[in-house]
Amino acid sequence: IPVIVLHEVRHAVPLARALVAGGIRMLEITLRTPQALQAMRAIAAEVPQAVVGAGTVRQAADAEAAQRAGARFAVSPGLTPALARACRALALPLLPGVATASEIMAAQDEGLNALKFFPAMQAGGTAMLRAWQGPFADVLFCPTGGVQPDNAPQLLALPNVACVGGSWLAPAAALERGDWAQVTALARAACSLRGL
Repeated sequence: IPVIVLHEVRHAVPLARALVAGGIRMLEITLRTPQALQAMRAIAAEVPQAVVGAGTVRQAADAEAAQRAGARFAVSPGLTPALARACRALALPLLPGVATASEIMAAQDEGLNALKFFPAMQAGGTAMLRAWQGPFADVLFCPTGGVQPDNAPQLLALPNVACVGGSWLAPAAALERGDWAQVTALARAACSLRGL
């Protein structure tokens, strides 16, 4: 899943098209810039093959605004009961961030078994995910945070890793240059990390 930070709405649609052309359909647009919601609206309207999601969702209002903008899933750096309730009420799938066993258990109390491991590499990487296989065999993870093409294959080889997320798929320099061919090439390469 590309973790996308957009500072210019005009980049949204060509970026989404380039990622889809390379085989990546799930797009996480982070709510880190004022342009994020408008970018989601543009992608949802003009790139129907893309599944637009909102990242950095931290409260109910974020989830509500993202869904109105066309987001079909939400990703959060952590989890609160209020955020879990809001996403349930919206029927908006939530991928909440966890970094400890207690946070995993709290997410499971909310009925969530697909979780973002964040910040993955800083919080133990593959070793931590291997350790969690025993007590949390029923949980699937999407590691993000420090994930790059060189460490993604080791993460993706683990049975409890469904996918990975990273910003390398939408580099700021490529966006500034409008180098959509590079973005498509990065997406194709990412798809081959686990033979997708």
